Amino acid sequence: MLRKKIAKLTAILTLAAVLTACNQADVIGRTAVTSFDKLVDKLGDQVTFDDSKNSWVLVSPTGEYFEWSKDFSSDVPDATVEFDAAPFLNAGLNADKLPSDQYVYDETSGRIRMPYELGQDAFAYSGEVTAKDTFQNIVDKNRKIIGYHAQLDHYGIALGNGNMFEWAKDMVKNDKDMVFVLNPQPFIDAGVDPAKVEGWVFGKVKVDNDEGKMVEVDKLLKPFDLN
Repeated sequence: MLRKKIAKLTAILTLAAVLTACNQADVIGRTAVTSFDKLVDKLGDQVTFDDSKNSWVLVSPTGEYFEWSKDFSSDVPDATVEFDAAPFLNAGLNADKLPSDQYVYDETSGRIRMPYELGQDAFAYSGEVTAKDTFQNIVDKNRKIIGYHAQLDHYGIALGNGNMFEWAKDMVKNDKDMVFVLNPQPFIDAGVDPAKVEGWVFGKVKVDNDEGKMVEVDKLLKPFDLN
């Protein structure tokens, strides 16, 4: 009888420990959602739905786009970053030298698009769909691409190849409410002097590597204070 009680107690404690660990591990996911909701509210009509792309489109105050698909199982990119190519061209960019599978330069619009495939999951909805509902689906189905950047006190979506879209955990306390984050190396390889890209900040950023160690890496940043 005593053995059974001990075994039962051990099982209960083990389950409690697992649930606690899961709950703690999901703090980033939950807070990423609530802080992203606040960003969407702050931007108001700068976040719209584009039927032709089946995607939500967030437009920054200076015209950069961050797009996220309503359904990752659809045949459109799961996420896209788009921005003016002129500052990069003026800093030496030879667009033909950018990897064509990752960067699309449109001479007509003068813009660069960076499309990403992040998953294959179909998203489930109930009632009228909002941008926040779609982001909740991204976190639920693709939790691994959502992270916390301690140096800037930001949450973010890892898009691939060192590129990210980030937003502040607390916009009241942070002067960088959202940030477009680019890996500068492909641009450097295509002739860009990253220090001369007007409107973007080139510098060292501390991040966790795959082994969980803090390292410094070069990034091109486009930050916005929305307050």
